[in-house]
Amino acid sequence: MSGTKHSRTYLAAATTVAAFVLAGCSSASSGNQTGFVSSKGSRISTAALGHRQDAPDISGTTLDGHSAKLSDYRGKVVVLNIWGSWCDPCRGEAKGLESVWEKYQSQGVQFLGINTRDVDRANAVAFETNKGVTFPSIYDPDGTQILKFPKGSLNPQFIPTTIVIDRGGKLAARAFGAQSADVIESMLQPVLAEQNH
Repeated sequence: MSGTKHSRTYLAAATTVAAFVLAGCSSASSGNQTGFVSSKGSRISTAALGHRQDAPDISGTTLDGHSAKLSDYRGKVVVLNIWGSWCDPCRGEAKGLESVWEKYQSQGVQFLGINTRDVDRANAVAFETNKGVTFPSIYDPDGTQILKFPKGSLNPQFIPTTIVIDRGGKLAARAFGAQSADVIESMLQPVLAEQNH
């Protein structure tokens, strides 16, 4: 019985990740969802203070073998990026993500990746080395961590997706597809500025 349950769980995760792959790495557009504001002509959605949902407690082992848990970064603004080494748009945005990470890490910001669909961890490690990515990424080949996001929230629906999580651990902004450093900063800065209010 437990083998059947495990098979069903794996099948559900694999199906969801397959849907990500089919929909992701493409020119996806985000529709308006209740409580979210999508910039016109953009793939960025935001949720105002007081209208944000809790981020799930993403956790796991990073590509370099350490433990990481999203809740450990409470009190910081977290930029979460879902990526795979097999994804062309992910390759295109990696340097921009790294440049924003380098600029803001001393200002109470933490970047965290979720690497998905890389069956061989070595491919993901090589990606980070080649692109000069220094922020940690949780290794999540079967999409288990991605499935923790509640439906109807600012959840990832494509790969790559970038999500900004506020200091209280709530989902503040989301962008589908590869983003430039300028766009990532435009998502991050308003949430970072909330510290003064």
